[in-house]
Amino acid sequence: MEKKKIVIIGAGFAGLRLARKLNNNPNFSITLIDRYNFHQFQPLFYQVATARIEPSNISFPLRKVFQGSKNVQVRLADVTGINEAKNEVETTIGDFSYDYLVISTGCTTNFFGNKQIEELVFPMKSTDEAITLKNRLITNFESAYSASPEELEEIMNIVVVGGGPTGVELSGSIAEMKTKILPKDYPDFDFSGLNIYLIEGGPNLLGPMSDASHKKSREYLEELGVNIWTEGRVTGYDGKVISLADGRQIKTKTVIWGAGVTGNVPEGINREILQRGNRIKVDRYNKVEGSNNIYAIGDISSMETPKYPHGHPQLANVAINQGLNLANNFIELGKSKNQNNWTMFEYADPGSMATVGKYRAVVDLPKFSFQGRLAWFTWMFLHLMLILSVRNKLFIFLNWAQSYFTNDTSLRIITRPTKKDYKHNIKDYRRFPKNRNKKEEA
Repeated sequence: MEKKKIVIIGAGFAGLRLARKLNNNPNFSITLIDRYNFHQFQPLFYQVATARIEPSNISFPLRKVFQGSKNVQVRLADVTGINEAKNEVETTIGDFSYDYLVISTGCTTNFFGNKQIEELVFPMKSTDEAITLKNRLITNFESAYSASPEELEEIMNIVVVGGGPTGVELSGSIAEMKTKILPKDYPDFDFSGLNIYLIEGGPNLLGPMSDASHKKSREYLEELGVNIWTEGRVTGYDGKVISLADGRQIKTKTVIWGAGVTGNVPEGINREILQRGNRIKVDRYNKVEGSNNIYAIGDISSMETPKYPHGHPQLANVAINQGLNLANNFIELGKSKNQNNWTMFEYADPGSMATVGKYRAVVDLPKFSFQGRLAWFTWMFLHLMLILSVRNKLFIFLNWAQSYFTNDTSLRIITRPTKKDYKHNIKDYRRFPKNRNKKEEA
């Protein structure tokens, strides 16, 4: 029997879970396409940005994951379009035909159309961006010694935009750097003037969570010295001053943007089916509306259910479970040759959580909430269990243990790629001939 070809775009939580579940299944040939050759554990980007863990500890080489696989091929490329009429995915290294296409491209930072802000702020949606932010933060502290009074004011004000989990966790981590780490690294410099601002457009931090978590997360951040501005809508940033709609301004050289996300929708998808947040509308089986053989899973998908009439929350757990559900349906298809026995996706929300610093975290479970030390240990345990490899679990645990006992880490290294490295590494994989995939299929 000829194997059915499944092309998966994106190796995030959803796409990787799907590919791993179908690994070595004799009924399918899988092609996994991503612009990176590794899976990125996004919940811990903020710890890379604040030099608490190594980037390699939250990055998992895809070819390592599928070593020895008989049916999964990994390809490094940018997707340039989807040709639904030909059942082909167009990429920078050639065209890939498919019987079933799965889009799991996730989301990217939403700058709400402001090109100047997009150019000047620091987003944090990839390992590369987390490393760039780490370099900026440490470089700022180094340059503070020789800065003029005006430059020093800009350096000593760090602004985080967006009061979701990313903004809350990053603000708390930088605040702990200020009190526990920087005075030891720079004993001849006074960091009492370092100000961390967290700006949130809504009335509360961690908006979707409970009132108890709203209140406690704000209390924790204020204890750490973070200046919290809620109901603050950013209107502009020129590289030196960030401006809000109500007239408030902050002089700053570093603005970290976590104010929202928008879906990474490939070219070729019907724009009329896009939902709020640029997400692709799918049915209860994650099939794209109007399509016969294209599916979307994870953050990029928008599925209306009685429990979630406006779509599911964009969380790793949702993505993982959608990938698993679709994989089980494909497995059933391989056995019965029809889709009559497919299972609709239903999400059982296990809760949500965020950490604000040492001994400070908030956890919302379906029936109750709790905060503090127990919540902090719960957060660490569950995130550690989500890490893919035993090696990475061990190294992250050791880094956390060092930080726990010493309130310090040893990872504050400024790393800068050379222009030559950047130019070649970014573009090399785009130089393969357009017929490469067709030759491989032959």
